[in-house]
Amino acid sequence: MYKIVLLRHGESTWNKKGLFTGWTDVNLSSKGKEEAKEAGIQLKKEGFKFDLAFTSFLKRASNTLKIALKEMDAAKLPVVTDWRLNERHYGNLQGLNKKEMAEKFGEKQVLIWRRSYSTPPPKIDSKNLFNQKNDPRYKGIKVPEAESLKNVVERAVPFWKEEVVPQLKDGKKIIITASGNSLRAIVKYLDKISTSEISELNIPTGIPLVYELDAKFKPIKHYYLADKNKLQAAIDKVKKQGTKK
Repeated sequence: MYKIVLLRHGESTWNKKGLFTGWTDVNLSSKGKEEAKEAGIQLKKEGFKFDLAFTSFLKRASNTLKIALKEMDAAKLPVVTDWRLNERHYGNLQGLNKKEMAEKFGEKQVLIWRRSYSTPPPKIDSKNLFNQKNDPRYKGIKVPEAESLKNVVERAVPFWKEEVVPQLKDGKKIIITASGNSLRAIVKYLDKISTSEISELNIPTGIPLVYELDAKFKPIKHYYLADKNKLQAAIDKVKKQGTKK
């Protein structure tokens, strides 16, 4: 049996403000830092130890990892960054307020932009301040103009197969710290969630999600390292994003 931990980054400054973030590189809020710290404490308490970590190019994910590993006395753990773990690119919505967009276009439309499997948001304008096309970190990478979850699956699943599975085969104990949609893409693949049902999946910030895998890297079971009340409250918070209330 293999075990792997998936960790969504803690609350970011733009999560707190209710803004579409995507590839915009914002940092953790004070609450997000506390969530990351608590994740590390919980992982240490449960006896988890890692040989390797993966994270995205986004500092809200990499800083969550750093904080969690520090709490685990594992600050020097090897870390591999991969852009394929980046959040879904929200196109021209990046930087806009979710509630305001719900009031302007309706909650149904915002839900489609946020959770539809194959419908991307409007493409980002070349003059948009939050366009990453000229970011030197993505040199040689075709920065998307907007992504649906389907597009994220198309990059996250190859990442899993090419980078993670070989390391698991070698016996490495791994943690992946990334964003909501890149982790949803991996979970969709692992649990074979249908395109119609994936919109209902909400991954909370800062709570470790443990997968136990069989010899063929298929899920045996998965669980969060949190009590039911805390977990449900965190999931409900994610659900409410993009509503008028």
